[in-house]
Amino acid sequence: MDPAVFEGAVVAGGEARYGAEGGDHVDFRRGVFTGPVTGKGDHHHGDHHHYYGARRPAAGWPHQVGVIPPRAGCFQPRAEVVRLREALAGGRAAVLVGQDTVRGQVLAGMGGVGKTQLAADYARTAWQAGELDLLVWITASNATAAASGYAQAAVELLGADPADRETAARAFLAWLEPKANAEPCRWLVVLDDVTDPADLNGLWPPAGPYGRTLVTTRRQDAALALAGRLIKVGLFTEAESLAYLNATLGACERHEPDEQLTALAQDLGHLPLALSQAVAYLIDAGISTAAYRGLLADRATLLADAAPEVLPDGQTQSAAAAWSLSVDRADTLRPVGLARPMLQLAAFLSPNGIPQTVLTGEPALTHLTRHRNTPVSVTADEAVGALRALARLSLIDHTPATPHQAVRVHQLIQRAIRDTLTPGRHDQLARTTADALTMAWPAIERDTELAQALRANATTLTRTAEDALHRPDVHAVLYLAGRSLGEAGQVTAATAHFQRLTETTGHRLGPDHPDTLTARHNLAYWRGEAGDAAGAAAGFEQLLADRLRVLGEDHPDTLATRHELARWRGETGDAASAAASFEQLLADRLRVQGEDHPDTLATRNELAHWRGKAGDAAGAAAGFEQLLADRLRVQGEDHPHTLTARSNLARWRAEAGDAAGAAAALEQLLADRLRVLGEDHPHTLTTRHNLAHLLGETGDPAGAGAALEELLADRLRVLGKDHPRTLTTRNNLAHWRGEAGDAAGAAAAYEQLLADQLRVQGEDHPHALATRNNLAHWRGEAGDAAGAAAAFEQLLADQLRVLGEDHPDTLTTRNNLAHWRGKAGETPHA
Repeated sequence: MDPAVFEGAVVAGGEARYGAEGGDHVDFRRGVFTGPVTGKGDHHHGDHHHYYGARRPAAGWPHQVGVIPPRAGCFQPRAEVVRLREALAGGRAAVLVGQDTVRGQVLAGMGGVGKTQLAADYARTAWQAGELDLLVWITASNATAAASGYAQAAVELLGADPADRETAARAFLAWLEPKANAEPCRWLVVLDDVTDPADLNGLWPPAGPYGRTLVTTRRQDAALALAGRLIKVGLFTEAESLAYLNATLGACERHEPDEQLTALAQDLGHLPLALSQAVAYLIDAGISTAAYRGLLADRATLLADAAPEVLPDGQTQSAAAAWSLSVDRADTLRPVGLARPMLQLAAFLSPNGIPQTVLTGEPALTHLTRHRNTPVSVTADEAVGALRALARLSLIDHTPATPHQAVRVHQLIQRAIRDTLTPGRHDQLARTTADALTMAWPAIERDTELAQALRANATTLTRTAEDALHRPDVHAVLYLAGRSLGEAGQVTAATAHFQRLTETTGHRLGPDHPDTLTARHNLAYWRGEAGDAAGAAAGFEQLLADRLRVLGEDHPDTLATRHELARWRGETGDAASAAASFEQLLADRLRVQGEDHPDTLATRNELAHWRGKAGDAAGAAAGFEQLLADRLRVQGEDHPHTLTARSNLARWRAEAGDAAGAAAALEQLLADRLRVLGEDHPHTLTTRHNLAHLLGETGDPAGAGAALEELLADRLRVLGKDHPRTLTTRNNLAHWRGEAGDAAGAAAAYEQLLADQLRVQGEDHPHALATRNNLAHWRGEAGDAAGAAAAFEQLLADQLRVLGEDHPDTLTTRNNLAHWRGKAGETPHA
């Protein structure tokens, strides 16, 4: 039976171990020695030695060539250790049953993840267990170093002439070739810290039935993946990080709270090299973990300043220095010179995922073009090529199959890159990155995952470069991020975002700066959307006084503030006042901006709405009919505002008594929204919601309930369980269940809904108060009139406090309270 052939294992990346960069090459394919061959006996990290003198006698087995790096303090038995041992053990078993050649193993990963330590652990364990007759450890940072390691093995094993290093290296590789009837030799060759796959051309150990090859490298080129099975080495898990920190500090009789150590591991992104250097700094400086974390959080502190003076575990370079060499190497790959400027952009964005469109859009391409040596503009394909170059050096993870999180960068690599920038360059790059985010942000957020990724990246950018985003003015990305939060239903988060932006902008630019006033405008708006209509109205009233003083009465921003003030006054319950204010505003908009201006059309929309809310449903329908004609003429049939006008027209037609005509109009609108916006767009879902409601209004409560149940599944999937529109769908689903005859089921559904609304929106939110009204009603309909009356009594007290005695909802509750008191037999009280 022919013996199976085992090629070995390749492990990617040497842990902070670097030989000479570049170096002369030995090309065994041509048989020509192109430069001086350097020898490496023990572990010398690429120092060159020339060997002269007589041949030495051949060594016997077992024999070790080179020195395995010492075991790091508190070495962690990681999952990759098990994977590597299982893979190689499987190869040996396959040999025994005569299977085909088993490919080698390659450990790959960014600098600092512990690849060399994993390889050393495997080699040491196999050697000490007596599994090897020959172990050769070579720091193969270039072709010369690899060839020298082979030559030294030949000198020690074969008695080769030390003066002829090329011939000696050839002899060793030939000796490794399997030979019939030869005594089998179980060998392991470790090529540590391979920096360029081309350096191993002609230098791969041969396939053999008893041999194994293990390579560590940061590279992830296809050539390595084809040469051996690629095993990516990742970061520590949270448990591994905590165990490492506790063990290492405990060895020095230092004990820190687990919560601080866990937070430190998160600050350092669970990178083994960074953790080991952090522990050394803690011990050397005699400071606490909390103090060290404060040092890291200080933006004025460079990453290098947080490293110990003497590196632990025989490390020769800090993480930042190691990554710098990798960036230099990536910059030499095609497209030449673009890797570094690409990484500079990524250094300001989310380490957990950057949409590829951000790094391939026009602002990013302009930035890359400024850094190439030719005047030719960089293309999107070349930008992707720069990402691939960074990925090949394990500086980023690039997964185009997940476009919204296509690029991931370790947070410490990001910080190391930012540390190299001058203050002016830092701020310029931050603004460029903000431009790239803004350009990638869609006007209509059809894709909720993309919107979430963009918000996460805007948050990271703000955290790393907030000063730059306020000079010379507030960058648009800060407004976009807040608006996106609100439109995603996170209205409380949007309010908090604009509260902070208002404070920050006022401090940096002054209280009367236009950007400060704009931030206040957004803050008041989202405060209202979060349920505080009175607070919104008060905020806009104060803002209007300042805008009149700073900008004048005809400034567009002043008119916009009047628009919002009128709206939120209406939301507090004064619909007639809102309609009157919009009528006055419309006259000024026509005078200042003209009849076809989008803001004029928006004011007409609000005027029609509040006329309807004030009791004139027919007038509202007529107003929307006229508005729709003008929107079609000015903005076109597929414009979102045109579609909204159609939706509002259908609503007020129904309110005016034409429910069937409204339902037909919504059917047509739904088809167009599906075509223009897609099935998951919030406005499409809203149209489905309104159509379901009209089904119930036209006498089909069961059909309404079924449609809302289908809609609820989609809103949960697209928007999540806590989105205000999801909660609204649950409210209406409960209502139509009750109308279909299941009063008890409606009451139970409202009880569950109320619990979630109290958690998400708070007890004073108008929607929570409305749900308490509905819950009390359906409790009464289910037979508990006394319970309904008691619930309405408690609700009335809260509505008087929150809404006031003249609010329509307060008056409705007084009516309901009287009704259910009567039903409960309390006729005098009713």
